[in-house]
Amino acid sequence: MPNPTSATADLPSAAPGSGEDVLGALLALVGDDLQACNRAIAANMDSPVALIPQLAAHIIAAGGKRLRPLLTIATARMCGYQGGVRHANLAACVEFIHTATLLHDDVVDESALRRGLASANAVFGNKASVLVGDFLFARAFQLMVSDGSLRVLDILACASATIAEGEVLQLVTQNDLSTNEARYLDVIRGKTAALFAAACRLGAVVAGCSPAQEDALAEYGMNLGIAFQLVDDALDYAADQEKLGKTVGDDFREGKITLPILVAYAAGDAEERAFWQRTVEDSEQTDDDLAHAMALMDRHNAIRATFDRAAASAAEAKANLAQFPDNPIKACLLGVADYTVSRVR
Repeated sequence: MPNPTSATADLPSAAPGSGEDVLGALLALVGDDLQACNRAIAANMDSPVALIPQLAAHIIAAGGKRLRPLLTIATARMCGYQGGVRHANLAACVEFIHTATLLHDDVVDESALRRGLASANAVFGNKASVLVGDFLFARAFQLMVSDGSLRVLDILACASATIAEGEVLQLVTQNDLSTNEARYLDVIRGKTAALFAAACRLGAVVAGCSPAQEDALAEYGMNLGIAFQLVDDALDYAADQEKLGKTVGDDFREGKITLPILVAYAAGDAEERAFWQRTVEDSEQTDDDLAHAMALMDRHNAIRATFDRAAASAAEAKANLAQFPDNPIKACLLGVADYTVSRVR
């Protein structure tokens, strides 16, 4: 691996704290690289079919922290990558894959909101959202081919397949209270954490890291992604809707089996279990059921247990970076793990 300190020796030191400060510090270090990624995104959204760039721009411009492409850029730079824009172009691939999955997920979930704004399917319809999601997947693979590395193609192709498997597994476990925590974790490893892991592994590959270092960065991404999804699942019951950017309680209404439900169901008495079976398994819900579900979660500390599990995964992510020499970008990546579990508490 190239000398990790040489790539950051001329960069300003960062002292990341918590929350937005961490991402701000990281952007101060790799902001130019992210701009190159954004230019690649804009260029590859172009199409003579006007609806494609219009719909794609709607969801991409809706916000988000660009966390996944940032991970590709930051891990590459942390490990000494000093090339041109290869890492930025691959970061654009990651963002296209992520955006395509969001478009498809919102159709499957019949979501009306995405990051606080009307979802693409609510504005443009389901058919257009699915087809533009397909377009973005195709664009991502065109960018991979342009990179010219079979290793890169293998990483992102495998991640894309794993994401699809995770989404299907979530569909299979929906409304099924016999789902155990191991099965639930399989879902979130697939649908969310696999792309985090791939994003970080790409940075290692671009920087020419050893296999052991590549695996460590992929594990950092996997653990970070698990923590990220655990927090999302907790916030579906605990967040302010305006801050959350989607309707609170969507998971409950859709019968998604997440850790807050599993904890509350396991700890509940017969009457409580009957409530969960009626509302989740049988999908028979009244207007008052969400409030009662949240009260049961509070009674059994289900939200706290989910946050604690997320914090444990974030701690594992930080431990995965132990073998890398200290530099400002590593400090930010350590901070990102903490930020992931404290973003809206």
